[in-house]
Amino acid sequence: MLRDGAINGFAISGNRERHFDLQRMVFPGLTEAPTETIACAKDPKMTSRFIPVTFTLSLILSLLPWATGAQGAEFTAAQRVEIVAIVRDALKQDPSILRDAVVALQADEGERSQEATRSAIVQSRNQLVTQADPVAGDPNGDVTIVEFFDTRCPYCRKLEPVMDSFLTQDHRVRLVYKDLPILGPASVLGTRALLAAQRQGAYGQMREAVMKLPPDTTIPQIEASARALGLDWPRMARDMDDPAVQARIDANLKLAHDLGIQGTPALVIGNDLVPGAVELPALRKAVADARHE
Repeated sequence: MLRDGAINGFAISGNRERHFDLQRMVFPGLTEAPTETIACAKDPKMTSRFIPVTFTLSLILSLLPWATGAQGAEFTAAQRVEIVAIVRDALKQDPSILRDAVVALQADEGERSQEATRSAIVQSRNQLVTQADPVAGDPNGDVTIVEFFDTRCPYCRKLEPVMDSFLTQDHRVRLVYKDLPILGPASVLGTRALLAAQRQGAYGQMREAVMKLPPDTTIPQIEASARALGLDWPRMARDMDDPAVQARIDANLKLAHDLGIQGTPALVIGNDLVPGAVELPALRKAVADARHE
């Protein structure tokens, strides 16, 4: 019943590979790169890249006019060695050069990434909200929050009371759930249970129950929760194996890939992607910004 292929497919997706395109372009012979993990995202800082000093130094040197392209031919090998020595000495004398380069590089990459994400959100608007998606809050709200979550993710569970509190305060928001099982077979099981329960009109109740179960959710636990809610368990068990349920999971995984989502929870609010378990003030601000766009 559980397909790990969907999980593994997401593990190599997102824009993780794109982070190192510049590195490979500048250093074609480079065989190692900093590693990242796609997982639960505690907060937006979790997706920050930390560039090793050696990489940054090499990047600075390689991007100088004399180091690449036709301009490099204007210098002899001895002259290039001398120039490299001068630059290295300058960096030793004033390390802030290196720091400023790192900051500028990260800022530029962050800006480019944000622009690409906003463009992807606009292009994926029809997939972000579909008739099949479960909805909480006001179905006709003036602002839509699309929440990508994993039932096993501890930070998704941490976000629950924050989102509940927000929805009780702001009655003009539509919350759309996108199940994104990326943390193993138990995640897939939980997602299948939610989507099957939706067919009996109990997505919200089952979601609340599953999010309170132990992270390593089991079928007996799912069955007990379903029966406690008065659901038809034999029917639900059959629906959990329906290929249409897997198709919805695959569609969510593909959408997350297209948007560059690298972990859960992830919120799409307006045209912005907000990663991590945000606190209530940040959530309010993001919704307010979306209203004024």
